[in-house]
Amino acid sequence: MNLALGIDIGGTKISYALINQNGEITTEIEKLSTPKTKEEIENLLKNIISKYEAQILFTAIATAGAVNNENTKVIGSTANLAKGYKDIDFQKLSSKKVFIENDANCAAWAEYKIGASKDTNNSIMLTLGTGVGGGIIINNKLLKGKSGAAGEMHFALSRHSKRACTCGAYDCFEAYASGNGLRQTGIEIFNDEDITTYDIVEKARNNNPKAIQTLEIWQNDIALGVLGLLNIFDCDCVVLSGSMEKFVDTKKIEEFVNKKTVTTPTKIYHAKASNNSGMIGAVLLGFDLIN
Repeated sequence: MNLALGIDIGGTKISYALINQNGEITTEIEKLSTPKTKEEIENLLKNIISKYEAQILFTAIATAGAVNNENTKVIGSTANLAKGYKDIDFQKLSSKKVFIENDANCAAWAEYKIGASKDTNNSIMLTLGTGVGGGIIINNKLLKGKSGAAGEMHFALSRHSKRACTCGAYDCFEAYASGNGLRQTGIEIFNDEDITTYDIVEKARNNNPKAIQTLEIWQNDIALGVLGLLNIFDCDCVVLSGSMEKFVDTKKIEEFVNKKTVTTPTKIYHAKASNNSGMIGAVLLGFDLIN
């Protein structure tokens, strides 16, 4: 029995499926809306796990928020999850082991094991979506830090705009490199508060000069953040994932950082481990820990 239940908990939906030790999804992926209260989330997870408990070795959960180094507890949840979410006792949801990890860390591990950064020893994965997530692998180990919260992409990128970030600070990398960051740059360029990321991308496809400029500024902001990370961690590659990564020209980013880095040249890749990399990575991490 080399199956585990993989669950991905996000602010809007919970996805789950059975996954084997090779990272292959063996059942249909089920998706449900994320409940609005801690109690409802607990009950939903218990029901999901109970359906598969007899078939699995363990449950592996990829979750928004920071997770402790023992992979048992959420130590810092996000604003889009229910109040009290971090107080859930995940180990009481099942008679078998429940392993949890931050969703970006899980996605980074999936890329490292079966995706774009496979066969490397050191890599960074950036999830470019509404915000920016990150996972860092150094010497074949996930970098967790003293508390488990390493890899948060909230470091200052600019001191000029005073752009608010979701963490409460200003001018973080996330505030510029995310989908929201692209939109904010578009608002500044177009002087239009109602413009969306979709508008910007569509206008750029139609050769609108302002939209092209907006995307160039956004990619430059991403490149500056990547450059800083590479100068610190000296990685083999950086993998870009998330809903916004398809709009990034990885060759341009690679050329930029390799001209300016103080370390050795690196590679920039698009993710390969699919949109389900969170739950896949959680399961693969779980198998690595029990083997």
